[in-house]
Formats: sequence, C-alpha cells, structure tokens
Amino acid sequence: MFKKLLLVVVVFCCTATVAFAGNFKLTSPTITGATLTEEQVFDGFGCTGKNQSPALQWTTGPKGTKSYAITVYDPDAPTGSGWWHWVVYNIPANVTELAYGAGDATGKLLPPGTLQGRTDFGVHAFGGACPPKGNKPHRYIFTVYALNIEKIDVPADASAALIGFMIHANTLEKASFTAKYGR
Repeated sequence: MFKKLLLVVVVFCCTATVAFAGNFKLTSPTITGATLTEEQVFDGFGCTGKNQSPALQWTTGPKGTKSYAITVYDPDAPTGSGWWHWVVYNIPANVTELAYGAGDATGKLLPPGTLQGRTDFGVHAFGGACPPKGNKPHRYIFTVYALNIEKIDVPADASAALIGFMIHANTLEKASFTAKYGR
C-alpha cells in the first residue's frame, strides 16, 4: 500500500511541474548573474543598498491571459513563513515588462491600473534583500503569473498572503528565476 501511495504522490508532483513548463519565461536585464547587487538591497534594518526594483521582462502569457501579477519572495527569512519583498498585480495583459525602479512607493513607473500590495516591510512598494548577518545567502524568487482574470479585487491593505491566494486561484501559467544575496 505504501508503494502505491508513493507512486501517486510522484505522479502528482511531476504532473504539476509539467503544467507550468511551457514557453512562458521571466528575465531581468538588471539581474545579470545569480546574485543580487547593491541596487536590489534594502536601505534599512542594517542594510545600506539602493532598494531599487529590477527591470523585469516576460514573454506573452498563454491563451486566455487577462492580466499578470509579480511576486518576489524569500523562503529563507527566519520568520517561519518567509518574507514577501514585492507583490504587484492587475498588470494589463498587453504589458510584458516593468521598468527599473517601478517598485517605488509612488508607482509612477507602473502601467496604468497596476497595484502594489503590502509587503512584509509594511509598505506598498519593493523592498530589497536584507538577510540577517551571518545567515547563508537567501534565495529571492521572482515570479510572474499569467492570470485568467483582469483584476484581483482585494482591499488596499490586503496582506501578501491574501493577494497570493487570489493569484494562485487564477493562475494559468507562471515563470520564475531565483537570485541569492547574503551579507
């Protein structure tokens, strides 16, 4: 019985992975290596970076894409639940890039109608990397989601978890890359 259960888990795992293995790609001309630079490091909590969101580019989503969302997440943060560094949603379906610095609190560089969710820094803006001193380098997972809805309708003060729930409930496809940073 255990072998049958294990087989079902493996098949489920691999099927889920294949579902997101299409031609949908996310890249950044700003992040050119596997390590974030001072540009993407937070300015506060003992870190002295420039706190600039990187430029991001992605290929057109699959048929049925009505909007996009982007998240930046650190699963290694010592919180028990990781750390949300950026949550951007309601990006129009005809947009396939965000400019360098688009994650500032004004949102002036974001496409019209695009919103930034509240991060774990407590702000509606990009928050750069700032792992505790002495930790192994943390992973920062940048993900773009192609969504089957035009707008995620949540309160302005919605948590990243609530927005994430809505993103995952409406995802057609996603693409990610990971960069690291330690100090």
